[in-house]
Amino acid sequence: MRAVLLGVLTVAYPFIVYAGLGRVAPGWLALLPLGLGLLRLASGRRDALTWAALGCAVAVAVPALIANSAMPLKLYPVTVSLVMLAIFGVSLVRPPTIVERIARLREPDLDAAGVRYTRRVTQVWCGFFILNAGISAATALVGSDRVWALYNGLLSYIAMGVLFAGEWCVRRHVRRHHG
Repeated sequence: MRAVLLGVLTVAYPFIVYAGLGRVAPGWLALLPLGLGLLRLASGRRDALTWAALGCAVAVAVPALIANSAMPLKLYPVTVSLVMLAIFGVSLVRPPTIVERIARLREPDLDAAGVRYTRRVTQVWCGFFILNAGISAATALVGSDRVWALYNGLLSYIAMGVLFAGEWCVRRHVRRHHG
């Protein structure tokens, strides 16, 4: 149940912040990322992603509370993309990659070609996170609140879905043509 609540609140974060802007002091809105970080910690997981998420939450909540400013809250999606970039990027330096680990759940005896493929997919995801962080930052820094909420609450998820679907199609094609 906590996982579902965490997922819903994470996806809804930009819309909740957008709805609160001008109606609620940013200091109060800062409780949202902090609550998300603590909820993730309360889920019982103590992995790198959990600690990174909590770190991001604190990194945006504290300045928002101190300065009573919405800008740190609008930068939360940037920090999330950068944390994901770091996790995927570190796995390129210290294999197995994140994508290989996921692939091995379904196919434990992944061959060398599969390992190369998963490495390439991990690199593509790193590129996505760089691009997403840049666009998220631009919407926060120079975009309107509406543009920020639209990109970070909808368009970035659509882009992620397109990347997932595109990779699935490519993987099917590669498997069909390369055994």
